[in-house]
Amino acid sequence: MTRTLITNDDGIDAPGLAALARAARGAGLDIVVAAPIRQSSGASASIMAAEEDGRIAIERRELPELEGTPAYAVRGGPGLVALIAARGAFGEPADLVLSGINHGANVGRAVLHSGTVGAALTGGLNGAWGAAVSLDVGLHPTRYHWDAAADVAMGVLPFLLGRPRGTVVNLNVPNAVENRGIVEASLAPFGIVHTTLTEQDDDYVRLAVEDLPNRPEPGSDAALLADGWATLSGLDPVSHMPLGYRPTER
Repeated sequence: MTRTLITNDDGIDAPGLAALARAARGAGLDIVVAAPIRQSSGASASIMAAEEDGRIAIERRELPELEGTPAYAVRGGPGLVALIAARGAFGEPADLVLSGINHGANVGRAVLHSGTVGAALTGGLNGAWGAAVSLDVGLHPTRYHWDAAADVAMGVLPFLLGRPRGTVVNLNVPNAVENRGIVEASLAPFGIVHTTLTEQDDDYVRLAVEDLPNRPEPGSDAALLADGWATLSGLDPVSHMPLGYRPTER
């Protein structure tokens, strides 16, 4: 069985995490759950943690409907969780890192800031397959179709596991019982929301999240998701861009 780490950035008690773990276990994966002890959205791939004498606190948990599945709450972000898992903190290192299901879409180049994506990328950097899974709930949801998103994620796994190790994908699923299907999509220049500065003082600032005023770029993950598709995008954890700089001597 494929050794699988289930993590997220919404915290160990998030319903999306439980839905993903249940689906993965039902698909026959050998799972371990390890996630931040509290919400860590926007953590990217940070490996910062709350330490005491150089030790990172880890608590054993029992998750509802996942009896017998090892689960851990970590006083650190999802990138750190994926890193220490790769070093054997929760048993044998994972072959597959499933991160999510995130409360809200992670689309466009703004995925740079996502802790959900950061965990999947960290898994990829350490030789595992990685998948970040997000549910497009919008700003004012009334229902959450976590299980439907988890089913879509399980459907993508055969394709992902057929790719070379280290492959990382970003999956976004509409918040609905059914969707139009799965389509590969490029990253939008931005996301589907943006942050604005709503208050500023000498001692603090306050941010708010708002919908972008313009329709996303056609063919991008943001546009296709808005049209009812589940979108799949390949991510390169770290890429080198040639600059054409000529060496200079002193």
